[in-house]
Amino acid sequence: MKEIVVEISIEGEIQIETRGFKGNTCIAESQFIKDLLGHETEKQLTPAYFQTDKVMVKKFLPLCG
Repeated sequence: MKEIVVEISIEGEIQIETRGFKGNTCIAESQFIKDLLGHETEKQLTPAYFQTDKVMVKKFLPLCG
């Protein structure tokens, strides 16, 4: 399940965490919240950011006869 979690501290600091996303889709999906709240001061990427759903397809070409 994909989630965007927003936490607001007592001091007013806002943290946005995405869960269930793979690759850089988390950045695009959470951008609307960043646009509403202002500029970001820090970004921390999780291991899920570096995962992909791409499947490598190998094709074999007949090179001889």
